[in-house]
Amino acid sequence: MKAPWPHPLIAREGWLFLAIAVGVSFLTAYFFGWWSLPLWLVTLFILQFFRDPAREVPDDPRAVVAPADGRIVEVSRSEDPYLRRQALKVSVFMNVFNVHSNRSPVDGVVKERWYFPGAFVNAALDKASLSNERNAIWLRTREGADITCVQVAGLIARRILCYVGAGAELTRGQRFGFIRFGSRVDVYLPIDAQVKAAIGEKVFAAESVLAWLTTTPSSSRK
Repeated sequence: MKAPWPHPLIAREGWLFLAIAVGVSFLTAYFFGWWSLPLWLVTLFILQFFRDPAREVPDDPRAVVAPADGRIVEVSRSEDPYLRRQALKVSVFMNVFNVHSNRSPVDGVVKERWYFPGAFVNAALDKASLSNERNAIWLRTREGADITCVQVAGLIARRILCYVGAGAELTRGQRFGFIRFGSRVDVYLPIDAQVKAAIGEKVFAAESVLAWLTTTPSSSRK
């Protein structure tokens, strides 16, 4: 099925940046001709960075889909620092050439949202999960499975955008946020989830399946 996609091909977060870049490039071309070429290259970079294509979402309700485009940099058993539980952690690293829209990994209700200021170390490093600026949302599926999805700022990312709070209902693949200029998204899954993703694998938001949830979760928070 198609993911909910209320935005045009270019994400709304990039409209102002693109308008400024195009305007400056046109003015420079008008007055200085070919000297505007570097500015047009910057404009093309901004255009590709803020692209926001529609995606096909798997129909299986047990599927946990990638919340972001990028490369898998971690698959491990880990402590979920937000729900204080043992969990399976899958991390997606986004470089500046990936689509930076963030999508919900599951159908669920947002139970809580947390924001933490922090540093801006390389998002590909494991320590970025707890050291960097980050925004976390706790999602609960209809079957009672708990998933924590964490937007983590990167080395040059300076703005995490999240448009949902407690009580919001999200569907798999639905857009809920955006991170500007390189970053990471961590997903903490129930310990009995069947992880499909592998380190080094390239994934696409809303389309790639990271894991499969069991139909009867072993535990959940109240």
